[in-house]
Amino acid sequence: MAERIQKLASHLNYPTGMLARQTAIITGSGHGIGAECARLFANEGARVVVCDVDIAKSNEVAKSVNNVCPDRAISFPGDITDQNYFPTLVKQAADFGSGKIHIIDGVIHKMLDEQWDTILAVHSTASFRLIKHAAPYFRVKDGEKRVIVNVCSTSGTHGNVGQFGVRANTVAFAHINTRLTRAKENGDFIVTPEGERVPLGIPVAQLEARKGVSSESQYKDIPLGRPGTATEGAGSILAVCSPLFAYVSGQTIEVTGGRNM
Repeated sequence: MAERIQKLASHLNYPTGMLARQTAIITGSGHGIGAECARLFANEGARVVVCDVDIAKSNEVAKSVNNVCPDRAISFPGDITDQNYFPTLVKQAADFGSGKIHIIDGVIHKMLDEQWDTILAVHSTASFRLIKHAAPYFRVKDGEKRVIVNVCSTSGTHGNVGQFGVRANTVAFAHINTRLTRAKENGDFIVTPEGERVPLGIPVAQLEARKGVSSESQYKDIPLGRPGTATEGAGSILAVCSPLFAYVSGQTIEVTGGRNM
């Protein structure tokens, strides 16, 4: 299925791409779905700003994009919990986009106070700050489409006693952008100033518990019977940002293979 989507994506950009002459800021794009978004968006003609806290990963993704689509990507790594990061990120993106920004795509347990603060900083405050600084580029009246897409785990819509910080973000931003929920990626985490690793993806204990368990048992709550791929997640985001979704606004769209139907 993933190969079919990749083949389809390679044909979507005829003749110039659905996102031609648009500029996209993609946070968390150093790996996984974010990285696939950068590749798919560039393939559709967009100029993409790759953002990740991991400098090496951010640079590598931008390089891989430019190897296929020359001059379509720049890397601007940084910490989204740092309030000074977004003004420079937005300026860099606007300069790269010839003064315009069209798309903002934000990809993204037992808890101490500091961990709670970090979760809110990543899932809520960072989104607020990015939108705040990019707002002037979205208020212009030039007839061009602008899109803000936030991506979170399904805990944001269906609740999870250990991840109510994610749920708080979903409620906070439900009415100002289109949101996609997806299954969590393996191993996602952020480090607090004190060096504490706060899981953002599937907890290690859950991953260990799945070892040796058949696929049928692991994914029996997913009608399609398998987990989604990063390319499939990115493809759904591309669709939302494309002209095909021009009349869709303020919606929560679940990309779950039918889970929680």
